[in-house]
Amino acid sequence: MGIDPDLLAVVPLDSERAKDPAVTGAKAAHLARAAAAGLPVLPGFALVPAGRAPDAPTGAEALRRAWHTLAGDDERPLVVRSSSAHEDTADSSMAGRFESVLDVTGWKEFTTAVRTVLDSARRVHVLHPSEGRDADPLDGMAVLVQPMLRAVTGGVMFGADPVEGREDRVLISAVRGGPDQLVNGSTQGVRYQLTRHGRLLRTEPAEPRSARLLGRSETTRLVRMARKTQRVFGGPQDVEFGFDADGRLWLFQSRPITAMAARPPRGTRLLGPGPVAETFPGVLQPLEEDLWLAPMSHGLTLALDIAGAAPRRKLRTLPVVTTVGGRAAADLRLLGAARSAHPLLDFLNPAPGARRASAAWRVGRLRSALPLLALDLMADVDRRLAELPAPRHLLGGQILDAVSWGRAVLSPLHAQESLAGALLGTGSGATAAGEALAELAEGRARGLTDAELLARYPVLLSLLPPTLGERPDLPESTGRPGVPRGVGALPVREGLRLRIRWVQEMQAEMVRELAARGAVGAGAVGPSRLALLRWDELARAADGGGLPPDLAERLPRPDTPALPAAFRLADGRPVADPTVGRGRSGEGQGAGGGTGTGTAWDGNGDRPERPVLVVSALDPALAPLLPGLAGLVAETGSVLSHLAVLAREYQVPTAVGVPGALDRFPPGTGVSVDGATGAVENTDRHTSPQTPATGNGAAA
Repeated sequence: MGIDPDLLAVVPLDSERAKDPAVTGAKAAHLARAAAAGLPVLPGFALVPAGRAPDAPTGAEALRRAWHTLAGDDERPLVVRSSSAHEDTADSSMAGRFESVLDVTGWKEFTTAVRTVLDSARRVHVLHPSEGRDADPLDGMAVLVQPMLRAVTGGVMFGADPVEGREDRVLISAVRGGPDQLVNGSTQGVRYQLTRHGRLLRTEPAEPRSARLLGRSETTRLVRMARKTQRVFGGPQDVEFGFDADGRLWLFQSRPITAMAARPPRGTRLLGPGPVAETFPGVLQPLEEDLWLAPMSHGLTLALDIAGAAPRRKLRTLPVVTTVGGRAAADLRLLGAARSAHPLLDFLNPAPGARRASAAWRVGRLRSALPLLALDLMADVDRRLAELPAPRHLLGGQILDAVSWGRAVLSPLHAQESLAGALLGTGSGATAAGEALAELAEGRARGLTDAELLARYPVLLSLLPPTLGERPDLPESTGRPGVPRGVGALPVREGLRLRIRWVQEMQAEMVRELAARGAVGAGAVGPSRLALLRWDELARAADGGGLPPDLAERLPRPDTPALPAAFRLADGRPVADPTVGRGRSGEGQGAGGGTGTGTAWDGNGDRPERPVLVVSALDPALAPLLPGLAGLVAETGSVLSHLAVLAREYQVPTAVGVPGALDRFPPGTGVSVDGATGAVENTDRHTSPQTPATGNGAAA
């Protein structure tokens, strides 16, 4: 018969012993518990290793008697399924890993099916979930036997939405016939989304009300089953079900939902890289965060308060800019980079208007005074930087004072830079990055090295992000950058941005010197190790307090993937917000430059003849690629960002804040960009010929 009946014990599903997954496996145990709780479960039994159920009947006679009880004299068909202790658990469903045999008729076919299920356990590699070691699948294998039900309609039901992490939703996928068609992927079925109270939200694909596969009565009973299985098992369940010819609902399987997506709590802030990603495109280490991101957040808070753009209570309690996994992220609502979640309530609320009215006199006076204030601040910064000796000539305390001054002055620099962008515009349209490209081309023509270029043209720092690590090389290709005019020709906002970058570089050089001379501990500590300190730890160590004892165990923040364009935090992890950026497909904010059409390019590999650069963020390092572009599309960023302003300078059609641009427009796709409206379209879908860009920068 292929199996040794003396090694198998028969455990009926309606017995108390059947509820123990260590005896009958998770699948059978769950059904036994469900049946005991009054859920509609077909009768059956489990075949388990005899040692697991010492008092249960064993042997050929017991096995044949159990089979005959279910099959009857007319040998009704049965279903023989696996029930392993390693499947259908909260850690792993192992769905489809073991064999199931349907429509088993007769004693011989039954014993063969049992052998097939047991043999499938030998082919499956199982990792013990709690101990991280290999487990023998046969140790936890049982065989579940039940009558074969000819379902008229069947399917799979989730008592929660695992994709969006919503426990207030019930998802049902249904087909005509049994649920095995859905489980094996042969049929897509109809998908129903309902509330926990049974209200139908939508169906996919859409169904006429009069011809729905599942009517209101069926969905109501299914939702009731979802709630009851959750009560029985203590959490939302993944359920397989079927309706028989008489309309009765049956539960075939119940297991915990695995891989449930985290859901942000109600009221969680909407964050995104937004305009800060252009300044900090990579992962920041703790000291870089304290030296550069904290002053930026404080400066933006001052600017928002002066402009009356946000209530002071919120500004006091919430940092405008923070880090998630080491990457910079801003509060998109506070910065105005995302629309309010409640625009009607905001319209009716008199507080914002009153707040802005009280700030109007400050803003009005500031508009005329800001250029002079900014010039005074830039002059002070230039004088202080010029007076600083080279780091190697400074005492350790003087180096620390210089770094501390940098943290203090970065805050007003960021505040005035933000206000200048809002109140003064872009002036002549010149940018620090554009001036840097022009001076770089001139220096390259003279054969200068990178070190000589940076010493002679400090504006070139605007092309490089700040870092305490090794400074990256200057770009090689510059295209046709134009004629350099000097930093004195830059508008106020660009001048402030340039001073921010100079102060950051001064701090980086000072920290590198502290690390090299071992001024913060016994022996030299490399900059990469020093970057793992917080600012207060560095100051304490420099004053003789010593390095933190756990510094040797600290690890650098890894190079994590780029953050979503808009997200909320759930358990410290970013969860993309699908509601932000909805609207017409491909629509973002127009940043100028006219209109253009070309081929999508991600900046890697061969450059197409008419490239449209599609990126996630407006990284200043992309500046050398701008000359000759047919368009620029970014998932995040501001129309006032460095790169957007520089793109207008080169007359490159630019759209920012385009949701999902990287996925919608992969390299090689035909793309049209409208720099006025922010509309971006896939031209491969149209048959009309490409139209040339209006800006001369697109005529590559």
